[in-house]
Amino acid sequence: MLPYLLHRPAAITTPLHLARKGAFTAPATPGVRVFATDRRLDEVPGSPRAVALPGHTQGSTGYLFPERGLFFTGDALVTHDGLTGHTGPTLVCRGFTHDSHAALASLDRIDGLPAETVLLPGHGEPVTGDPRTATGQARRAGLR
Repeated sequence: MLPYLLHRPAAITTPLHLARKGAFTAPATPGVRVFATDRRLDEVPGSPRAVALPGHTQGSTGYLFPERGLFFTGDALVTHDGLTGHTGPTLVCRGFTHDSHAALASLDRIDGLPAETVLLPGHGEPVTGDPRTATGQARRAGLR
């Protein structure tokens, strides 16, 4: 994050705000279980398919509910970047992305979703229509 902030000093306000609100000292979540990605999670209501989407974090995962035509992208694809203010399909800025190249490669996984799947990002508005349109916009927006 430091190199990002050196090039964009105004961006420091977001991490400072998060720190003041305790985002970096959150208590552990009890009952967390580790599971393999790229499989159906029958033990979870709706039986979503977990899809590995590394980049924002090493363990970023999306969840596909094929019967509903819904895909939760988490922060692998967002439509609002709170740090840069960018709106529209994009990647989270480099300052909050573990591996930008892996994040770009994860868009290929989203490309493989059925057409008309509604994308539900971790930040911003849902995306309707062909997921490839959204991933194309994210690629054109590039890494910030």
